[in-house]
Amino acid sequence: MQAGETIFALSSGQPPAAIGIIRISGHKALDTLMVLAGRLPKPRTGSLVKITDPVSGEMLDEALCLAFPGPNSATGEDLVEIHCHGGRAVIRAIEGTLEQLEGLRRAEPGEFTRRAFANGRMDLAEAEGLSDLLFAETEWQRKAAIQSAQGSLSRQVELWQSELLRVSALVEAELDFSDEDDVAPAQTDRIGSASAALMNDIAQVLARPRAEKLKEGLRVVLGGPPNSGKSTLLNALVDREAAIVSAIAGTTRDVIEVPVSLGGIPFLFVDTAGVRHKGAEEIEQIGIDRAKNEFTRADIILWLGPEGEGPEIVNLVEIASRSDAVDFMPKEAASLSVSAKTGDGIGELVDLLIAKAKTVLPAVDHFSVNQRQADLMAKAKSELEMLEAQSDLLILAEHLRLARQSLDAITGKASTEDMLDTLFGKFCIGK
Repeated sequence: MQAGETIFALSSGQPPAAIGIIRISGHKALDTLMVLAGRLPKPRTGSLVKITDPVSGEMLDEALCLAFPGPNSATGEDLVEIHCHGGRAVIRAIEGTLEQLEGLRRAEPGEFTRRAFANGRMDLAEAEGLSDLLFAETEWQRKAAIQSAQGSLSRQVELWQSELLRVSALVEAELDFSDEDDVAPAQTDRIGSASAALMNDIAQVLARPRAEKLKEGLRVVLGGPPNSGKSTLLNALVDREAAIVSAIAGTTRDVIEVPVSLGGIPFLFVDTAGVRHKGAEEIEQIGIDRAKNEFTRADIILWLGPEGEGPEIVNLVEIASRSDAVDFMPKEAASLSVSAKTGDGIGELVDLLIAKAKTVLPAVDHFSVNQRQADLMAKAKSELEMLEAQSDLLILAEHLRLARQSLDAITGKASTEDMLDTLFGKFCIGK
């Protein structure tokens, strides 16, 4: 991205569609609309105009146009939107005309949002929330992303920064006005109390489940011996034939992952090879080893094997499968008895999984943090912990500065180009 360039891109869905929205952002945006339409609509007021090719004079389309003079625009600079008919030929004609105009070029992925960040229209945490919102596929993901996109995390970081600045001011006052090398006891107490409260606040946020868990989905692994009904149950849960079902022992040799949304919550169901201690040939044994590896990664295990023989995990659910069979044997402590064939117990199992998911996934009524943000918070907390055994004013000030620097990186006040390229490169073109 080069400063001063004017960019354009289709920001609506791929054509054909009822409407196509072409965005133009940069110092030539308003002039470009003037060239195409012959006039400028009132700021932030839609106006129906004829879009023409400035060279041939040919009319390309009749479109609703809006002009947003900067800095009060989505990108913080002059911005134009052309709401044209969404046919491929119409969009291709308008984009082709824009491409021929001097000083305009096609936008790169995420470039509109990156300009909004660079111009102070949003910070980095809000941009990450917007990215999550764009890729949200379930209602739970959408609600969680909205929290960050609307600045909930940023406001919390701002409060922490204000408190850090207040504590820093206490230290600076001592440096300016005290002839002693050490901090006065009363001042030490104030600094210690404030830093302890900050550490506690940060620790509470760090204890929450990470935002990545929402993207990946709750990992539910189905385990048990061969022919215990794992694949049949998986198919019933996801409501399609995702796994091959056979009476032949050892049919499932590899890990099968199936993403699905239940109750607006993302799940990743994992079918595994049947686990047995004897009789497995070489290829089947590889599948068994992979199954055991999946048990260690699971958020929840649905155990269809003998009661009490499942892996040791807090969220293990004993399942007595095939409740419709003549030789069905219930489990004494089974959470549920189910029949994938008749559907008995499947609804109750889904309700149980949704209830457990709400205790494992980030809550949607407050923000969650991703791994990058969590690492920076942990670093800030570590700097604050250094204050406890320190009395040297200069060293105290340095630890506080480093803590502020870590928090600055969360919102992008301190960031690197490589990190920004990675983030905004994930956005679609036109966003």
